[in-house]
Amino acid sequence: MTVRFEGIYCPSITITHDDGTLDLELWGEHLDHLIEAGIDGVLVFGSIGEFFAFPLEEKKRAVEFAVRHVAGRISVLVGIGDTNIDNVTDFAKFCERTGADALVAVSPYYFGPDDAAAERYFATVSEATDLPVILYNFPARTGNDLSPQLVAQLQKRHPTIVGIKDTVDTISHTRKVINAVKPTNPDFSVLSGYDEYYLVNRVSGGNGVLCGLTNVEPETFVAMHRAYQAGDYATAVKAAQRISHLMAIYDCADLFISAIKGAVKAKGLPISTLVREPAVQLTDEQYETIRQLCQQDD
Repeated sequence: MTVRFEGIYCPSITITHDDGTLDLELWGEHLDHLIEAGIDGVLVFGSIGEFFAFPLEEKKRAVEFAVRHVAGRISVLVGIGDTNIDNVTDFAKFCERTGADALVAVSPYYFGPDDAAAERYFATVSEATDLPVILYNFPARTGNDLSPQLVAQLQKRHPTIVGIKDTVDTISHTRKVINAVKPTNPDFSVLSGYDEYYLVNRVSGGNGVLCGLTNVEPETFVAMHRAYQAGDYATAVKAAQRISHLMAIYDCADLFISAIKGAVKAKGLPISTLVREPAVQLTDEQYETIRQLCQQDD
Protein backbone atom coordinates (compact mmCIF):
# COMPACT_ATOMS: atom_id res chain seq x y z
CA MET A 1 0.00 0.00 0.00
CA THR A 2 1.55 3.29 -1.15
CA VAL A 3 -0.02 6.10 0.86
CA ARG A 4 2.00 9.03 2.12
CA PHE A 5 0.79 11.46 4.73
CA GLU A 6 2.91 14.58 4.52
CA GLY A 7 2.59 18.12 5.79
CA ILE A 8 0.39 19.53 8.54
CA TYR A 9 -2.21 17.44 10.34
CA CYS A 10 -4.46 18.65 13.14
CA PRO A 11 -5.64 16.45 16.02
CA SER A 12 -8.90 18.32 16.37
CA ILE A 13 -10.35 19.19 19.73
CA THR A 14 -13.77 17.63 20.25
CA ILE A 15 -16.07 20.60 20.80
CA THR A 16 -18.93 20.12 23.23
CA HIS A 17 -21.51 22.16 25.04
CA ASP A 18 -21.01 22.86 28.75
CA ASP A 19 -23.01 19.71 29.51
CA GLY A 20 -20.57 17.54 27.56
CA THR A 21 -22.80 16.86 24.55
CA LEU A 22 -21.33 17.37 21.09
CA ASP A 23 -21.55 20.92 19.72
CA LEU A 24 -21.63 20.05 16.02
CA GLU A 25 -22.29 23.62 14.88
CA LEU A 26 -19.13 25.09 16.41
CA TRP A 27 -17.12 21.97 15.63
CA GLY A 28 -18.12 22.38 12.01
CA GLU A 29 -16.94 25.99 12.07
CA HIS A 30 -13.64 24.85 13.56
CA LEU A 31 -13.17 22.21 10.87
CA ASP A 32 -13.95 24.78 8.17
CA HIS A 33 -11.29 27.10 9.59
CA LEU A 34 -8.70 24.32 9.54
CA ILE A 35 -9.56 23.47 5.95
CA GLU A 36 -9.54 27.09 4.80
CA ALA A 37 -6.13 27.55 6.42
CA GLY A 38 -4.79 24.80 4.17
CA ILE A 39 -3.95 21.91 6.49
CA ASP A 40 -3.55 18.49 4.93
CA GLY A 41 -5.75 16.46 7.24
CA VAL A 42 -7.61 16.27 10.52
CA LEU A 43 -7.51 13.60 13.20
CA VAL A 44 -10.77 12.98 15.04
CA PHE A 45 -10.36 11.46 18.53
CA GLY A 46 -6.69 11.80 19.13
CA SER A 47 -5.51 12.55 22.65
CA ILE A 48 -6.51 16.22 22.36
CA GLY A 49 -9.83 14.96 20.97
CA GLU A 50 -10.42 13.06 24.24
CA PHE A 51 -10.76 9.64 22.59
CA PHE A 52 -10.67 8.03 26.04
CA ALA A 53 -13.69 9.95 27.33
CA PHE A 54 -16.45 9.26 24.81
CA PRO A 55 -18.64 6.15 24.48
CA LEU A 56 -18.18 4.20 21.27
CA GLU A 57 -21.61 5.04 19.89
CA GLU A 58 -21.04 8.75 20.44
CA LYS A 59 -17.68 8.50 18.70
CA LYS A 60 -19.36 6.85 15.74
CA ARG A 61 -21.85 9.69 15.53
CA ALA A 62 -18.99 12.19 15.63
CA VAL A 63 -17.09 10.41 12.86
CA GLU A 64 -20.17 10.36 10.66
CA PHE A 65 -20.49 14.10 11.19
CA ALA A 66 -16.81 14.83 10.52
CA VAL A 67 -16.65 12.77 7.32
CA ARG A 68 -19.87 14.31 6.04
CA HIS A 69 -18.84 17.86 6.95
CA VAL A 70 -15.31 17.66 5.58
CA ALA A 71 -16.72 16.12 2.39
CA GLY A 72 -13.37 15.15 0.90
CA ARG A 73 -11.78 18.58 1.22
CA ILE A 74 -8.95 17.14 3.34
CA SER A 75 -8.09 13.73 4.76
CA VAL A 76 -10.05 12.54 7.79
CA LEU A 77 -8.09 10.31 10.16
CA VAL A 78 -9.78 8.63 13.12
CA GLY A 79 -8.18 7.62 16.40
CA ILE A 80 -9.46 4.17 17.34
CA GLY A 81 -7.70 3.79 20.69
CA ASP A 82 -9.43 1.76 23.40
CA THR A 83 -8.53 -0.72 26.12
CA ASN A 84 -10.92 -3.26 24.59
CA ILE A 85 -9.74 -4.83 21.33
CA ASP A 86 -13.31 -5.63 20.27
CA ASN A 87 -14.16 -1.93 20.47
CA VAL A 88 -11.03 -1.12 18.46
CA THR A 89 -11.88 -3.48 15.61
CA ASP A 90 -15.58 -2.55 15.68
CA PHE A 91 -14.71 1.13 15.42
CA ALA A 92 -12.11 0.49 12.72
CA LYS A 93 -14.64 -1.32 10.53
CA PHE A 94 -17.20 1.42 11.13
CA CYS A 95 -14.71 4.11 10.08
CA GLU A 96 -14.04 2.27 6.82
CA ARG A 97 -17.76 1.99 6.07
CA THR A 98 -18.27 5.66 6.90
CA GLY A 99 -15.59 6.91 4.54
CA ALA A 100 -12.65 7.85 6.78
CA ASP A 101 -9.29 8.01 5.03
CA ALA A 102 -7.08 6.37 7.66
CA LEU A 103 -6.93 5.02 11.19
CA VAL A 104 -4.62 6.16 13.97
CA ALA A 105 -3.91 3.39 16.45
CA VAL A 106 -2.39 4.24 19.81
CA SER A 107 -0.47 1.57 21.69
CA PRO A 108 -2.44 -0.45 24.25
CA TYR A 109 -2.22 1.46 27.49
CA TYR A 110 -2.43 0.91 31.24
CA PHE A 111 -0.50 -2.39 30.99
CA GLY A 112 2.19 -1.55 28.46
CA PRO A 113 2.73 -4.60 26.24
CA ASP A 114 6.06 -6.08 25.27
CA ASP A 115 7.00 -6.09 21.59
CA ALA A 116 5.34 -9.44 20.87
CA ALA A 117 2.04 -8.35 22.41
CA ALA A 118 2.24 -4.98 20.65
CA GLU A 119 2.73 -6.70 17.30
CA ARG A 120 -0.30 -8.95 17.90
CA TYR A 121 -2.35 -5.88 18.75
CA PHE A 122 -1.33 -3.85 15.70
CA ALA A 123 -1.67 -6.91 13.46
CA THR A 124 -5.26 -7.27 14.65
CA VAL A 125 -5.91 -3.61 13.87
CA SER A 126 -4.33 -3.75 10.42
CA GLU A 127 -6.27 -6.90 9.51
CA ALA A 128 -9.61 -5.48 10.64
CA THR A 129 -10.00 -3.20 7.60
CA ASP A 130 -8.30 -2.16 4.38
CA LEU A 131 -7.76 1.40 5.60
CA PRO A 132 -4.22 2.72 6.04
CA VAL A 133 -3.06 2.57 9.66
CA ILE A 134 -0.85 5.16 11.34
CA LEU A 135 0.81 4.03 14.55
CA TYR A 136 0.60 6.42 17.49
CA ASN A 137 3.53 6.32 19.87
CA PHE A 138 2.94 8.30 23.08
CA PRO A 139 4.96 6.55 25.81
CA ALA A 140 4.39 9.32 28.36
CA ARG A 141 0.70 8.33 28.34
CA THR A 142 0.67 4.67 27.35
CA GLY A 143 3.58 3.50 29.49
CA ASN A 144 5.39 1.79 26.65
CA ASP A 145 7.49 2.86 23.68
CA LEU A 146 7.30 1.70 20.09
CA SER A 147 10.99 1.24 19.40
CA PRO A 148 12.41 2.03 15.96
CA GLN A 149 13.08 -1.68 15.51
CA LEU A 150 9.48 -2.61 16.30
CA VAL A 151 8.12 0.07 13.96
CA ALA A 152 10.33 -1.22 11.14
CA GLN A 153 9.18 -4.76 11.81
CA LEU A 154 5.50 -3.79 11.83
CA GLN A 155 5.66 -1.92 8.54
CA LYS A 156 7.46 -4.82 6.85
CA ARG A 157 4.94 -7.44 8.00
CA HIS A 158 1.75 -5.42 7.68
CA PRO A 159 1.46 -3.43 4.43
CA THR A 160 -1.48 -1.33 5.61
CA ILE A 161 0.68 0.18 8.39
CA VAL A 162 1.89 3.22 6.51
CA GLY A 163 3.08 5.73 9.10
CA ILE A 164 3.62 6.79 12.68
CA LYS A 165 2.89 9.77 14.88
CA ASP A 166 5.90 9.83 17.17
CA THR A 167 5.01 11.82 20.28
CA VAL A 168 8.33 11.60 22.07
CA ASP A 169 9.96 14.78 23.32
CA THR A 170 13.31 14.10 21.71
CA ILE A 171 13.98 14.30 18.02
CA SER A 172 16.60 11.58 18.32
CA HIS A 173 13.86 8.96 18.80
CA THR A 174 12.01 10.15 15.72
CA ARG A 175 15.24 10.31 13.72
CA LYS A 176 15.99 6.69 14.67
CA VAL A 177 12.50 5.67 13.52
CA ILE A 178 13.12 7.45 10.21
CA ASN A 179 16.45 5.71 9.79
CA ALA A 180 14.88 2.33 10.61
CA VAL A 181 11.97 2.50 8.16
CA LYS A 182 12.91 4.75 5.25
CA PRO A 183 15.63 2.57 3.64
CA THR A 184 13.12 -0.22 2.96
CA ASN A 185 9.99 1.93 2.61
CA PRO A 186 10.65 5.57 1.65
CA ASP A 187 6.89 6.19 1.49
CA PHE A 188 6.41 5.38 5.20
CA SER A 189 5.21 8.60 6.85
CA VAL A 190 6.90 9.77 10.03
CA LEU A 191 5.06 12.65 11.71
CA SER A 192 6.20 14.34 14.91
CA GLY A 193 3.66 14.81 17.67
CA TYR A 194 5.45 17.84 19.13
CA ASP A 195 4.56 21.16 17.54
CA GLU A 196 8.04 22.69 17.48
CA TYR A 197 9.63 19.69 15.73
CA TYR A 198 8.43 20.35 12.19
CA LEU A 199 11.69 21.70 10.80
CA VAL A 200 13.99 19.18 12.46
CA ASN A 201 11.58 16.40 11.49
CA ARG A 202 11.85 17.40 7.84
CA VAL A 203 15.62 17.88 7.97
CA SER A 204 15.87 14.38 9.44
CA GLY A 205 13.88 12.90 6.55
CA GLY A 206 10.43 12.91 8.14
CA ASN A 207 7.13 14.10 6.75
CA GLY A 208 5.71 16.77 9.05
CA VAL A 209 3.65 17.13 12.21
CA LEU A 210 0.39 16.00 13.75
CA CYS A 211 0.18 18.36 16.70
CA GLY A 212 -2.14 20.34 18.95
CA LEU A 213 -1.33 23.98 18.20
CA THR A 214 -2.60 23.47 14.67
CA ASN A 215 -6.02 23.94 16.29
CA VAL A 216 -4.95 27.43 17.34
CA GLU A 217 -2.99 28.87 14.40
CA PRO A 218 -3.25 26.43 11.51
CA GLU A 219 -2.26 29.16 9.08
CA THR A 220 1.13 29.54 10.78
CA PHE A 221 1.89 25.84 10.39
CA VAL A 222 0.70 25.84 6.78
CA ALA A 223 2.89 28.86 5.99
CA MET A 224 5.88 27.09 7.51
CA HIS A 225 5.22 23.90 5.54
CA ARG A 226 4.69 25.66 2.24
CA ALA A 227 7.79 27.80 2.74
CA TYR A 228 9.89 24.75 3.57
CA GLN A 229 8.61 22.93 0.51
CA ALA A 230 9.50 25.94 -1.64
CA GLY A 231 12.98 26.31 -0.16
CA ASP A 232 12.06 29.63 1.46
CA TYR A 233 13.77 28.82 4.72
CA ALA A 234 13.72 32.36 6.13
CA THR A 235 9.91 32.35 6.03
CA ALA A 236 9.81 28.84 7.48
CA VAL A 237 12.04 29.87 10.38
CA LYS A 238 9.90 32.95 11.06
CA ALA A 239 6.81 30.74 11.34
CA ALA A 240 8.73 28.32 13.57
CA GLN A 241 9.59 31.22 15.87
CA ARG A 242 5.90 32.04 16.20
CA ILE A 243 5.18 28.41 17.06
CA SER A 244 7.96 28.46 19.65
CA HIS A 245 6.23 31.44 21.26
CA LEU A 246 2.88 29.66 21.27
CA MET A 247 4.36 26.60 22.98
CA ALA A 248 3.99 28.47 26.27
CA ILE A 249 0.23 27.90 25.97
CA TYR A 250 0.76 24.30 27.07
CA ASP A 251 2.23 25.49 30.37
CA CYS A 252 -0.80 27.64 31.21
CA ALA A 253 -3.16 24.85 32.26
CA ASP A 254 -3.09 21.63 34.22
CA LEU A 255 -4.17 19.63 31.17
CA PHE A 256 -2.94 20.22 27.61
CA ILE A 257 -6.46 19.66 26.25
CA SER A 258 -7.78 22.52 28.37
CA ALA A 259 -4.95 24.75 27.20
CA ILE A 260 -5.69 24.13 23.52
CA LYS A 261 -9.43 24.62 23.97
CA GLY A 262 -8.74 27.86 25.80
CA ALA A 263 -6.50 29.07 22.99
CA VAL A 264 -9.09 28.23 20.32
CA LYS A 265 -11.63 30.25 22.30
CA ALA A 266 -9.15 33.10 22.70
CA LYS A 267 -8.73 33.16 18.94
CA GLY A 268 -12.41 33.97 18.54
CA LEU A 269 -14.47 30.77 18.34
CA PRO A 270 -16.91 30.94 21.29
CA ILE A 271 -16.52 27.32 22.39
CA SER A 272 -16.91 25.71 25.78
CA THR A 273 -13.52 24.80 27.27
CA LEU A 274 -15.06 21.82 29.07
CA VAL A 275 -12.99 18.65 29.16
CA ARG A 276 -14.99 15.56 30.04
CA GLU A 277 -14.61 14.46 33.63
CA PRO A 278 -12.53 13.31 35.33
CA ALA A 279 -10.38 16.30 34.36
CA VAL A 280 -8.92 19.53 35.68
CA GLN A 281 -10.91 22.32 34.06
CA LEU A 282 -9.48 25.59 32.79
CA THR A 283 -9.77 28.48 35.23
CA ASP A 284 -10.61 32.07 34.34
CA GLU A 285 -7.10 33.13 35.32
CA GLN A 286 -5.52 30.49 33.09
CA TYR A 287 -7.74 31.49 30.20
CA GLU A 288 -6.72 35.13 30.56
CA THR A 289 -3.05 34.18 30.47
CA ILE A 290 -3.65 32.13 27.32
CA ARG A 291 -5.60 34.98 25.73
CA GLN A 292 -2.72 37.37 26.31
CA LEU A 293 -0.20 34.90 24.90
CA CYS A 294 -2.24 34.47 21.74
CA GLN A 295 -2.37 38.25 21.24
CA GLN A 296 1.34 38.80 21.77
CA ASP A 297 3.77 39.03 18.88
CA ASP A 298 6.58 36.50 19.09
